[in-house]
Amino acid sequence: MENFSVNSAKSYIGKNVNLHLKDGAVIVNVQLKAILKGAGKNSLLEYNTCGKRTNRIPLRTIAYAKMIDASLLLAAC
Repeated sequence: MENFSVNSAKSYIGKNVNLHLKDGAVIVNVQLKAILKGAGKNSLLEYNTCGKRTNRIPLRTIAYAKMIDASLLLAAC
């Protein structure tokens, strides 16, 4: 499996995903907003939670993202 990078993150912008982190944790049901590029490997991924709160996480901590079914989101939020 290849690493989660800026290029693979770009394909998920605007979509609802579950973010699987390298430490085994999962951030559930978020919508990816933007990639904030930093110097070197310090890029951040900006996302919204169901409650419309915006958060940022370093891109290097994400193992992969998995798309979720949009019909599930309509009932949840």
